[in-house]
Amino acid sequence: ENMIISFLNQKGGVGKTTLAIHVAAALAHDGKRVLLVDADPQHSALDWSEARTENTLLSVIGLPNKTLHKEIPNLAKDFDHVVIDGPPRVYDVARSAIMASNLVIIPIQPSPYDVWAAQEIIALVEEATVFKESLKTAFVVNRRIANTAIGRDVITALQSYKFPVLTSTVCQRVAFAETAAKGQTVLDQDMNSLASQEIIALTKEISEVLNHVENSGVYDQPQEKQAGAAKP
Repeated sequence: ENMIISFLNQKGGVGKTTLAIHVAAALAHDGKRVLLVDADPQHSALDWSEARTENTLLSVIGLPNKTLHKEIPNLAKDFDHVVIDGPPRVYDVARSAIMASNLVIIPIQPSPYDVWAAQEIIALVEEATVFKESLKTAFVVNRRIANTAIGRDVITALQSYKFPVLTSTVCQRVAFAETAAKGQTVLDQDMNSLASQEIIALTKEISEVLNHVENSGVYDQPQEKQAGAAKP
């Protein structure tokens, strides 16, 4: 069965497009047939694919509309994975992307503002979960500044929400901007770079979550139960 992953956050500027493109590319490098759906009216992922000159590896289409969840099943038939790059602040499109997904990844930058702003997308996801109980959701810390404690602080702050935080984090690296301008990914530039290794680790962890693998305890049991068990 094809798996549908969306990168969503109502807050702009958290690096959704960078992560969506890179996870889609990493899955394609892994031999998967991947469709990247640009659901953001700013169409950054489409711009990226148009700037790309070499073998594309993955198909990219623009679909920034609120009927995504109705259209995706038909589009997904020829692919192993569909990756949706979601819009900030467009509620009906974000809601449709959630309804289309098996897994929602919420990128969060390491700042208290981002942790507070996450409340909006969490509310949308929780609303959708009423209709779609099998939906999985996880945070990923993106644009972390290497060798700083702030990434850890944000992971701690996010634990007050009931969704798990992926153990893989992605750092703020110049390579992401440099490669994007050429329609490339960091994987095209150097598979062994730190940026590529972070993307590969993140993609592997996302695949494990999708495969219901009990990954590093994250999905072993509901977060509430873990919290409850700690109480005297």
